[in-house]
Amino acid sequence: MSGTLWEAIATRIAEATGRPFRPEGHDPVGGGCINSAVRLRGAGGDWFVKLNDAGRLAMFEAEAEGLAEIARTGTVRVPEPVCWGVAEGQAFLVLEHLPLGGGDARAEALLGERLAALHAVTAPEGFGWRRDNTIGATPQPNAWMRDWVAFWRERRLGFQLALAERNGHGGRLTEKGARLLEALPALLEGHRPMPSLLHGDLWGGNWSALPDGEPVIYDPAVYYGDREADLAMTELFGGFGPRFHEAYRAAWPLEPGYGVRKVLYNLYHVLNHLNLFGGGYRPQAERMIERLLAEVR
Repeated sequence: MSGTLWEAIATRIAEATGRPFRPEGHDPVGGGCINSAVRLRGAGGDWFVKLNDAGRLAMFEAEAEGLAEIARTGTVRVPEPVCWGVAEGQAFLVLEHLPLGGGDARAEALLGERLAALHAVTAPEGFGWRRDNTIGATPQPNAWMRDWVAFWRERRLGFQLALAERNGHGGRLTEKGARLLEALPALLEGHRPMPSLLHGDLWGGNWSALPDGEPVIYDPAVYYGDREADLAMTELFGGFGPRFHEAYRAAWPLEPGYGVRKVLYNLYHVLNHLNLFGGGYRPQAERMIERLLAEVR
């Protein structure tokens, strides 16, 4: 990456913050599979910069808006978005650099409490968000809907199943998926969730803590939906200990039937991994669909 790229980004940082910034070096930051990221060092402070192809600018714009949406609630800490744009053929997003270093049991408990507070923030428009965004690199449609069953069928599972078929994962997966979409009213019968503000992609790699133990969440795929969709993902790949779950449930107990709905909501992420990373996730997706269909036979 050329020095002119960093000079262009530095100029945008200075414009956004109203403070001079001169880049002095950058260090790669690992952990992501969609974007590249660096810690940009310089006189005037350090910044966290995400980079991708210029055509991905809308993804960064939506991420910045999602972080701002969470920040406005005052419930849980997120990195502050600073500026974004295109320079030297690269889309970039500059965020506040935070000294993150994992999280102990106390940080997990605080995260549970604060996530419950975030979920208490609701949208009068219903389920969705004011703009589409991405889940990983996959488009995530968010047009508002009043009915949660219809939203999950059309904007989430139906979208991923159609994408999987276009990606060559049709056949039995398409057939079983169609049956599941028809069964959604029965699976969600009697469940009336509030449209809670969700992180949307809350796996263990998308949270950490500051040195004082304050939890921080990042890389969101924000929308308003069933709070259980966030909670389900915390159980999909691990990274959240018992103190997190205990604290959340103490603040806001779960409703009966969560164990089944958890599988339904996590199916969305498994289908997304199938679409992003290939057929290794197909058997898992098919098993999840079969388990859900067994609930309504």
